[in-house]
Amino acid sequence: MIKKYAQFLFLPVLLAFLWLLLNGISKGNVVLAVGLGIALSVAALPFRPIRATMHHPFIALRLCWHVAVDIVKSNYDVGYIVLFRQKAHPTPGFLDIPIRLKDPHGLAALACIITYTPGTVWAGFNYNTHVLTLHILDLKDEQQWLDTIQKRYQEPLIEIFE
Repeated sequence: MIKKYAQFLFLPVLLAFLWLLLNGISKGNVVLAVGLGIALSVAALPFRPIRATMHHPFIALRLCWHVAVDIVKSNYDVGYIVLFRQKAHPTPGFLDIPIRLKDPHGLAALACIITYTPGTVWAGFNYNTHVLTLHILDLKDEQQWLDTIQKRYQEPLIEIFE
């Protein structure tokens, strides 16, 4: 019973927190934040027929760390390519990656991870064959990209969402 209410309270509390973070804390903002958090959460219920449940929060934290490190590294790599184009010689290309992840929330998280990482773009996903197509700015080592997407991102997302 408590778990059911805890799941419902997460979104209004998060929305209220973000409102207060962006607008500052005052009596009026607290009332507005709580009201908007509850109203928007209730209004969003019909649009979320599939509920996401996180099974392993510590794996999620580890995944967030890996993503943050990869984003910083990728920013450096893309910056080097942009600034020193003659030396870097990037080899852009498309790569098809077989994906075992089936949960729509996990796929959305994978899409966000790929989109947040400079130098990579989610170019397509075939639901019938479960093949993800990426465009990669510097595709020199296909196996490294396969390992990164399949092992570093997909495996933790399967543990978290499935």
